[in-house]
Amino acid sequence: MQFDQTDLRLFLAVAEIGSITGAAERQHLSLGAASARIKALESKCEVQLLTREARGVRLLPAGEALLHHARLLLAQAEQLRGELHEYRGGLRGHLRIFANTTAVTDLLPEVLPGFLNRNPQISVDLQEKPNALIPRGVLDGRADVGIVAGQVDTLGLESIHFSTDRLVLVTSRKHRFAKRRRISFVETLDEDAIGMQQGSTLQAFLSQITDNLGKHQRLRVRLSNFDAMCRMISSGVGIGVVPESAARRNQDAMQLALIELTDAWCVRERYLLVRERARLPTYAGELVDILCAAHKPG
Repeated sequence: MQFDQTDLRLFLAVAEIGSITGAAERQHLSLGAASARIKALESKCEVQLLTREARGVRLLPAGEALLHHARLLLAQAEQLRGELHEYRGGLRGHLRIFANTTAVTDLLPEVLPGFLNRNPQISVDLQEKPNALIPRGVLDGRADVGIVAGQVDTLGLESIHFSTDRLVLVTSRKHRFAKRRRISFVETLDEDAIGMQQGSTLQAFLSQITDNLGKHQRLRVRLSNFDAMCRMISSGVGIGVVPESAARRNQDAMQLALIELTDAWCVRERYLLVRERARLPTYAGELVDILCAAHKPG
């Protein structure tokens, strides 16, 4: 089933305005032409998309479904136009990466600047996604490389282990837990906590853990990155669960205490996911090699 972008933009305008007349004006079409396009769209879909009412139109369930996909299709078309424009300007490659919170905020910022400086004609689209959704994005071709941690269904993708992600409890050095060497996560749940923002894969993971325990974290503030979390923790506002690499980076400057978590889930193996490593573009393979070399033991 082929859809004309003009028809999709018109339908989107109808849905937003609630009127074919208003949508026709926005799209610079006559009312007759707009009405004919909507009727032709319904005929193509073989289902009624909207119903005419006294003060305009109302989308039917099929129309709501078309609206959802129309937005996606138009957004993808716009993204395609933008990328092709970049290629006309000399771009030679576009690398799409889906990654979890730790990789986006703590891992990739360490390696991407050097990679991009060495590859000035390559652009990177980095998107934070929940671990469970990353393999599907790679499998569907929406991402060239995925970065996940922990036990994830890889959907048959090629999986490359490249490092270990360990979570630790971080407190100020004045906190009562600061002198502990080890602690279980459940022991920390009566304390005020600092967490990552809504949508963070790490925060979603911890929420799943607390749900399984029948408890919840007493979150006082949610922040966008681990360095900001460490700064807030150092002020004594609360405690937090942070990747060990970020905690150690800030430990001395912010006077932080790091306490080992005894829970088995605190150690999570990191994997790069690709459809076929041997068939990656050269620049994508180079980034995979950089990540593996940067975290090689010893």
